Amino acid sequence: MNNPKQSLIWMSLYLAIVLAICGLIYQPLSQAFMANWVFNGLILAVLLAGIVMSYRQVIRLLPEMQWVARFRTGRGNAYGNVSPKLLKPLARQLGDDLQHERVTLSPMSLTTLLDGVRSRLDEARELSRYMIGLLVFLGLLGTFWGLLGTIDAIGSVILDLNLGDRPFNEVFRDLQAGLLEPLNGMGTAFSSSLFGLGGSLVLGFLDIQAGHAQNRFFNRLEEWLTGLTHLVDINSDNAQLLTDALSPEELIEQLQRLEAENRQLKRQLGFTDES
Repeated sequence: MNNPKQSLIWMSLYLAIVLAICGLIYQPLSQAFMANWVFNGLILAVLLAGIVMSYRQVIRLLPEMQWVARFRTGRGNAYGNVSPKLLKPLARQLGDDLQHERVTLSPMSLTTLLDGVRSRLDEARELSRYMIGLLVFLGLLGTFWGLLGTIDAIGSVILDLNLGDRPFNEVFRDLQAGLLEPLNGMGTAFSSSLFGLGGSLVLGFLDIQAGHAQNRFFNRLEEWLTGLTHLVDINSDNAQLLTDALSPEELIEQLQRLEAENRQLKRQLGFTDES
């Protein structure tokens, strides 16, 4: 199987490039951050949480691949006591026997196992995708918050502007002073958009890399399990399937056994009969 460490390298390299760019423009970024430090701080907190989740999605594949390698090579102590989580139903189905030549896996079991693994991988990515949308939402929320403050400030400046018999220079100075607050509101709006959209861009790339790692893991797992469906225990009564044709009674018995096995796998995966 492909090693997910390749995705981890790409993710780390991308983050290093982003940090280097942020370091080069640190001064304007710090000013933009302080324009609305509450919203921007919340955006950065969500970004850090999303980065941790993206790394976790890839790192959690390592013990699964170690278990598969331990099973395929038949070396029980090669990777220590590795307990898979995504492949826990598969581990129960195959048992503790590490001699993969002795494994029997029916096509129905293969379909059920792959559906369970795919659903677990998809569930792991749902939260990461939510974080990307949350960053965009926080950026837009900060934008509208700043625009509301700008509109209110401009309205106050217009209402407080009193020409009367005052000199034009004095009126213009008051107008300049009154426009400072609306400009601060614009800084709040655009700084939140900057950090929100930038954070969603970073998390989007990390999510793509995590998705690639999961897809490669699933594809290699599917190829391996598809090969296992052609293996039959040579010491069992099922070995006659290789040479003899089944009678109708034996065929019915085999179908009943496969249905019972499929129901057992569904219970292990948390599926119901209605699903």
